[in-house]
Amino acid sequence: MRIAIAGFMHESNTFNPLITERAAFEAQSLVFGSDLIDEWGDAHHEVGGFLEAVKVEGFEPVPIVMAWATPSGPVADSVFEEITGHIIQGIQHHQPDGLLLALHGAMVAKSYPDADGEVLARLRKALGPTFPIVLSLDLHGNLSQRLIELSQAAVAYRTYPHVDQRECGRRAASLLVRLLRGQIQPRMALAKPPVIINIMAQDTACEPMKGFMEAVRDLESQTGILSGSLLPGFPYADVPQMGPSVVVVADGDADLAQREADRLADQIWQARHQFSGRLTDVPTAVALALKADRRPVVLVDTGDNVGGGSAGDGTVLLHEMLRQGATDSVVCLYAPAEVKRCASAAVGAELTLTVGGKGDRLHGDPLSVTGRVRLLHDGTYIESQPRHGGRRSNFMGQTALLEIQGRNLLVLNSLRHPPFSLGQLTCLGIDPQRQRIVVVKAAIAYKAAYLPIAGTIIEVDTPGLTAVNPARFTYRHVRRPMFPLP
Repeated sequence: MRIAIAGFMHESNTFNPLITERAAFEAQSLVFGSDLIDEWGDAHHEVGGFLEAVKVEGFEPVPIVMAWATPSGPVADSVFEEITGHIIQGIQHHQPDGLLLALHGAMVAKSYPDADGEVLARLRKALGPTFPIVLSLDLHGNLSQRLIELSQAAVAYRTYPHVDQRECGRRAASLLVRLLRGQIQPRMALAKPPVIINIMAQDTACEPMKGFMEAVRDLESQTGILSGSLLPGFPYADVPQMGPSVVVVADGDADLAQREADRLADQIWQARHQFSGRLTDVPTAVALALKADRRPVVLVDTGDNVGGGSAGDGTVLLHEMLRQGATDSVVCLYAPAEVKRCASAAVGAELTLTVGGKGDRLHGDPLSVTGRVRLLHDGTYIESQPRHGGRRSNFMGQTALLEIQGRNLLVLNSLRHPPFSLGQLTCLGIDPQRQRIVVVKAAIAYKAAYLPIAGTIIEVDTPGLTAVNPARFTYRHVRRPMFPLP
């Protein structure tokens, strides 16, 4: 038997007005056919897990396409049409026995608020109602009922930071293999409690999310249950399906799947007051960092969380650090124009640049800095360990390292790049453990890399497209009531 392998993944922040074009996918991953195996076969990612499990089970993988871009604004319709069309055409051409499809679950296209559901709708229209499709999903997916109804089974990550992605791919592949062999008859159910789970309460190593994830795992020890998933959701999407999802797959028993999904969803609703996030304000956070004995101090710039679709050039923390006299710190900024200026000036040159605040003022005002270009780099590095995102080969675009006053370092990137790996710094010769302060533009995902080396972590309530307080945003399309929205 032959199993098609495909992926179309994007986490879309609808509060970000910038449309995600094809170039954003090309910069990260847009591969077709056998190139999919070359790029993703050994990755700590569900697509790597698909390929591994399919081969172990003696099936032939049929690679179709893998498209992945850094979280940002909604996907351009032209990109959506192209990738979805390619998946359909590839399956029609190769005629596989089933499909393993990696979706994010929180993708929004310009004309399709439920872009993941739209992918499934088009697949079903082209391939018929019975063609076997099993999904893997990101833990931050905002799932619709039609996505569930149009696939035979779906499984999601169980960790945030996402370090179980490859294992998630293997779980999905196991379900499809057993389905194709006639060993199971999956019946899937969805329950969606009307609550926003704050992104800072979604760490699966901490309560309350830790206990809920354990409850999901316990489900699978119950007779008749094939799989259980809890997706806390992605709160930076103003779409009707925004919010947590409980997905249960039972063997031939739709009622059992729905009862168990509803039971866990009710428990989440009862715990809704535990899912808030209250963080330290900017001046206090910087002052605490400068007084801290345990170093490095990791300041978490939650409002400019690149992995949540923010600008990546926020200066609020940098402004305050310089105002309070911080030294020996490192801050990464999206600054493509400034990288070009550094490259033109060459290593060793001193120049004055204006960084940050190029796209908006939500993340802070532009800041004038004078410094010396210490290094120019092509922006590529390898991450050998399982990290959030699952990538081994990473690319942050041409990069310049600028040393400014107080031995502070600015890592200027040509592409928006989330802090999922220490490689973002170590490839430039920066040892983060020798820094006094390291700023990460993140929420939780950075922890897989930084928790082992951090002396102190301070989560900061910064403004921006990924601010942790939902009251900062105007939601027009989410279903109501939705706790804690008015």
